[in-house]
Amino acid sequence: MLELIKEPWPWYIAGPLVGLTVPALLIIGNKSFGISASLRHTCAMCLPANITFFKYDWKKEIWNMFFVFGIILGGVIAYSFLSNPNPITIDGNLKTELAGYGITEIYGMLPEQLFSWESLFTLKGFFMMVIGGFFIGFGSRYAGGCTSGHSISGLSNLQMPSLIATCCFFIGGLIMANVILPFILSL
Repeated sequence: MLELIKEPWPWYIAGPLVGLTVPALLIIGNKSFGISASLRHTCAMCLPANITFFKYDWKKEIWNMFFVFGIILGGVIAYSFLSNPNPITIDGNLKTELAGYGITEIYGMLPEQLFSWESLFTLKGFFMMVIGGFFIGFGSRYAGGCTSGHSISGLSNLQMPSLIATCCFFIGGLIMANVILPFILSL
């Protein structure tokens, strides 16, 4: 059983399990699935300032904080006890392309030449982590939710704003991966 859990699950198993989360939340507690709202709940809980955006009854949304805690705990358990000891396999064409940008040390999920404290203080690292983080936070707030909220929950509820947001997420991802990222990596 442990070996089954350690292996990557095929899309036809993992996809429906993620998809069934939405109706389970709706049926059990009339709740919508999404993660980005948890930052607002955390700020409202920890910073009881006189800011209008944070003045609401965050205690009604405490389930979301337990959900996020479960995601973090699940990640820690999976990394600590269920991680695959074999190195991550990266396509040879991708390795060649990244080497053209000077990224040759790819040993984990994130290349340290891009995602480390040392690279944070470079122009490339600043764009990747600080500017990129700002755009993700701003974008999820401006769109009224993150990709999980819109693409999983909103689409399953047949919400037109979620369809528009999901299309924009994919278009933005294609532009980022094919136009902006190569420019940033060449800095």
